[in-house]
Parts: sequence; structure tokens; C-alpha cells
Amino acid sequence: MRPARSTARTRPLTLLLRGLAALLGLVVAGALGPAPARAADRAEPAGALAAGLHISDGRLVEGNGNDFVMRGINHAHTWYPGETQSFADIKATGANTVRVVLSDGYRWSKNSAADVAAVIDRCKTNRLICVLEVHDTTGYGEDAAAGTLDHAADYWIGLKDVLAGEEGHVVINIGNEPWGNTDPAGWTAPTIAAVKKLRAAGFQHTIMVDAPNWGQDWQGVMRAQARTVYDADATGNLIFSIHMYSVYNTAAKVTDYLNAFVDAGLPLLIGEFGGPADQYGDPDEDTMMATAEQLGLGYLAWSWSGNTDPILDLTIDFDPGRLSSWGERILHGANGIAQTSKEATVYAGGTGDTKAPTAPGTPSVTAVTASSVSLAWPAATDDTGVTGYDVVRVGGTETTAVTSTTTSATVKGLTADTAYTFAVYARDAAGNRSARSATVGARTGKGGSTPGGACSVGYRVIGEWPGGFQGEITLRNTATAAVSGWQLGFAFADGQKISNMWGGVATQNGATVSVAPASYTSTIAAGGTVTLGFTAAKGAANTAPVAFTLGGAACAAA
Repeated sequence: MRPARSTARTRPLTLLLRGLAALLGLVVAGALGPAPARAADRAEPAGALAAGLHISDGRLVEGNGNDFVMRGINHAHTWYPGETQSFADIKATGANTVRVVLSDGYRWSKNSAADVAAVIDRCKTNRLICVLEVHDTTGYGEDAAAGTLDHAADYWIGLKDVLAGEEGHVVINIGNEPWGNTDPAGWTAPTIAAVKKLRAAGFQHTIMVDAPNWGQDWQGVMRAQARTVYDADATGNLIFSIHMYSVYNTAAKVTDYLNAFVDAGLPLLIGEFGGPADQYGDPDEDTMMATAEQLGLGYLAWSWSGNTDPILDLTIDFDPGRLSSWGERILHGANGIAQTSKEATVYAGGTGDTKAPTAPGTPSVTAVTASSVSLAWPAATDDTGVTGYDVVRVGGTETTAVTSTTTSATVKGLTADTAYTFAVYARDAAGNRSARSATVGARTGKGGSTPGGACSVGYRVIGEWPGGFQGEITLRNTATAAVSGWQLGFAFADGQKISNMWGGVATQNGATVSVAPASYTSTIAAGGTVTLGFTAAKGAANTAPVAFTLGGAACAAA
């Protein structure tokens, strides 16, 4: 329920925040109670669940009985269907799972059976477990545009031919955050009904259910009713998903919630979570990741790219070579994906791959600017195939600078006239990492900050309604040095009036708009991009601005 992770297409910002500010941190302690009959004690259909992912003794396991701990990333496929390279790029980070945003057609354009089949093929090609979710249910009961879990269940039933036989590769997340803050107790009955409807239709897949309160369960409804919901599934093949954002801003809140499920023998994972602070709180992602690792629980970070407010984009513009600070934390920080992810054994014949690739050859410098260094290196080899490379800066400490799926990369955002040393690691599909390559040194050129002018701007309308609309502005720095303390200017032609903006601070005088950066967008690296989102009032016409300036100098149209 965090505004920063909301996409333009998920829900209006005001709906996300309604009622939360005064209630942050209040996680009602629902009593889960001891488990009278854990999944391992149930009579599982002979051979059916063992053929794929299933729950055993409160744990998600594979068909061979091995624990499977998700270490993955959310990807907004339904809004960015052309970003198919993202599946390979996500795998190259070392992730073992991707949670894929889909639509059942209630709120957004329906993902067809052919499209979903292609998504599953991409997951399997890239050796990823696929969590498929319907996003149209988000905030039901509070957001009038949201669909029901029953509608989502019908969508999954319509995909039965596509999903059949994929129990070892696919988890069905019935609906994303399927209840808002209005009467969250109403979540329980529709959740049970949707699960039963899928089972009656013959689905044997692991089913994932999200919590109410926009996924954060701050009133403890899922926590209190989890045993009832779990026992309603005769197969015992059900896992709960908690989304952890601003509510979970202390270590105690995180550990209390996660341990409650583990102590009760009920399966749980963190299906979404964020870390960067905003005005509503500072999520304790360090405790989330550390506790998930300690307890052997899965986590799926939100999200690869494409958020209206990019604070939770792991990559900038879907470019795996341009990780955000959030991306660095998730991928390369303590208890992060690179350190803890293990590939599903279904992709290794049930035995697992423990052999690391050979070290890459010595990198060479192919280009240098005041803020970047481009490198290339001879490929590493591996018995199952190299899937990615980590370029690191070597000094007093070793820091990952960029990742790549090819044998070249450009390290950006460097300081002018400064000496750097780089080396490269290779990774395979199972997450095994090679020894480090030999190092290479480079010195960046001389340069300075650019106040404006070397820029391009893209403008688009995300959605419209009577009297208003939501827009997005993408500002790219095309200079060879970083831009700091920028000021963007433009004018509306039809009397539009901005009412709210994220990613920047708008000041409007008549038709003229001036935008100053937010704290987290104040610096745009050379070649970098920031995205601004806003809502505004409008009349009958809504003509897009035709000219933009940065620091008083004209920007090109993107």
C-alpha cells in the first residue's frame, strides 16, 4: 500500500493512502494458533502434487521434495508487453523466480491465452519459476475500479489448457492485493470461494493468496483467518503472500508477522516489498530480507522497472546495466538475490548445478568519457551456460558497478578525472559465480555538471476521466556529465491544472509550469532518466505541451 510502488495503471495515489497515514504500524495480532493438521499430515492426491511445486509441512517444495525458496522480482508485463527481454535480464541477476503482472480484462487489456503461454515459455527458457497474478483485483472494496476474486478465478479457469502440466513451473497468485482498507474482514469468504472454484475446476497448482489492506494486512485479518482459509483447501497446496511496505517500518513488526506463520506451520512468503523511505514511513527491508533468509521464506522485490514514480524501479528504463540504488540493494546487498538465490532443481534434472563458470578474460577499456567507462572482455565458459556478468569496482572494497548479459558493459555515473579499477565475474543459470577476472584500470575524462540544454523529454497521458487525467513526463539527460538541481519548464495549452505530482515539485502560474526535483530525483546521471507522474484537472480539450526547457535551455522531444 505504498504510493511509491504504485504504477500509473494500478491505482490512483489517493486511494492507496486513504486511511493509512493515521494507522501506520498497527498490525493487529490475529491468533493463528497451533496447526491441528499440517500439509504433510493431509492425504495428498497420489502423484498429483508430487509432480510439481507443492506445500509440505508448511514449506514450499518441488516435486522431488527439495525446499524451494523464492528469490525473485516482480515484472509489470501487462503494461509493458514489449519488454520481453526482461525475463532474461531478471534471470541474469541470479533470481530464481519472476512474479508476472497480468490482467483478466476487468480493468486493463486482457492478457490472452497465447500471451500467457508465451510468458510461461519465457520463464522456462530462462529457468525461472513463474508466479502469475491478476492485478485487476487490487484494492477491491475501496477502489471502485477493482475486480473480484471470482472474476479472476474465471480467468484462470479460461487458461486451464495453457496451465495444465505446468505445476512444476507455475504458481497461480489468484489476485493482487484483493481487498482495500474498507471492511477487510470481507476478504476471507471470497478468498475461500475462489480457491474452491479453482480446485473444483481441477487445478492442482500451488495457489497463492494475497492479504487485504492493499496486501499489507495491517489489521491482521489474513493473520487471524489464515488457518481457516488454509483448511478450506482440501489439497493443502496453498501459500499466503504478505506485501511489506511502509507499515513494516520496524524490525519487531517484520519479525512478529513472519514468525507467526512459521510458528503455526503455515506457508508464507513476502510477495512484494519495498525499501526506500517516503513521507509515510521507511520500510525495514534489511530485517525483511535477513528474516526471510533465516526462516527460509521466499521474497519477491517490487519491481523490475516501469513504476510511475521510479523510486522502486530496480533498473532504470528496463536497462539491466543501469541499476538504481534500490536495485543494488536487492541484487547485491546483504541477503540479496545474488547472495542467496538457488535455481529450482526442476531445471537441473533434480540434481542441481554446483559447478561455477570459468573466470572471464581480462577486460579492456573501449571508451572513456568524463562520467563513464566502457569495457569488453573475453567470454567465460560453463557446463550449462553463462547467463550474466558482474562488473565490479575494485579498491578498498569491491562494489558491483553494473551487470550485463553480454561480454561488454558501460559503467556510468563516475566522477570526472578520477582513476578506477574494474574486474568481471561470470554467473550461470544456477547462480554459481566464477572467480574474478584480472583487473583493468581507467581514468575518466575531465568535465563538469551541465545545468540544462542537453536533454530530451517525453510526455504522455496515462489515463483520462471527466474533468481530469493522469500524465507522465520522462526527462533524459543526454549530456556527458550529471545534471544536479535541475528545473524543468513547460506550458499547457488548454487550461490544465496540476493537482498532484510525484518525482518532482510543480509550481504553476497560469499555463506555465515549473518543476523542481524531489530529493530522490535531484541528480540525473549522464545518459540517465527520471520519470515524473502527475494528476491534473482538464476541460474538454487536453493538448500535450509542445516545448520543454531544462535550466532555461530547450530540450529535444523524445
